[in-house]
Amino acid sequence: MPRFGVILVAAGRSSRFADPNYKKPFAPLAGRPVWLHSAEKFCDREDVAKVVVVISPEDREEFLDKFSANLAFMGMSWAEGGAERADSVEAGYAKLEGAGDLIAIHDAARPCLASSWIDRVFEAAATDGAAILGTPVVSTLKRVGPEGRILETVDRTGLWEAQTPQVFRRDILERAFAHRSATPSLASTDEACLVEALGLPVTVVQGSPINLKITSRDDLRLAEHALKALPKPKIPGPNHPFAGDDLWR
Repeated sequence: MPRFGVILVAAGRSSRFADPNYKKPFAPLAGRPVWLHSAEKFCDREDVAKVVVVISPEDREEFLDKFSANLAFMGMSWAEGGAERADSVEAGYAKLEGAGDLIAIHDAARPCLASSWIDRVFEAAATDGAAILGTPVVSTLKRVGPEGRILETVDRTGLWEAQTPQVFRRDILERAFAHRSATPSLASTDEACLVEALGLPVTVVQGSPINLKITSRDDLRLAEHALKALPKPKIPGPNHPFAGDDLWR
């Protein structure tokens, strides 16, 4: 069985979240902070070797004060992020300390994740070397100018919205890091961009709109309902306490 190292990215500025009390990964959701919902999806898996949560340096003191016990209980490590997302992912990768044959990167602000979706993207990455979750674009897309007027309607054929987890064979991710270091002009908004820049294929595995990324307070309210709509894992064995009793045959 392949083993996976997981990097949970929670080092963003959360400028669009616009909450004076919380950054989005640490906002309360159904009684727990958002990032813990995300972390639990991986910590409970037998194929996950290690989980590292990456936080902003400015959040370190408060984060450790509030969540050191959670980290210890769940067997997680933490790392300080950098100026860009890719810097934060590299910092998390270093803290994995060689754990995992494949590396999964997940947004801490995507708490509505089902085990079956993780299964599919993990399996695809183990086979193909690089895979991400995504959903096909279904809405009509408009390119809008600075004055707020439509410039054109964009053909959505073949367009997908990238999600996380994004999962890569260790050597592929290391090559992507090295290429980024050697190419200062290379811009990326996710890890798949870095792998694409190598000219390597990345498989897209269909996810779900339920796997939303919390960006605003409205998203937090949607996530409350999305958690309740997640597919439930199948429980092996009898589906009621007397299923194996001769009395009910």
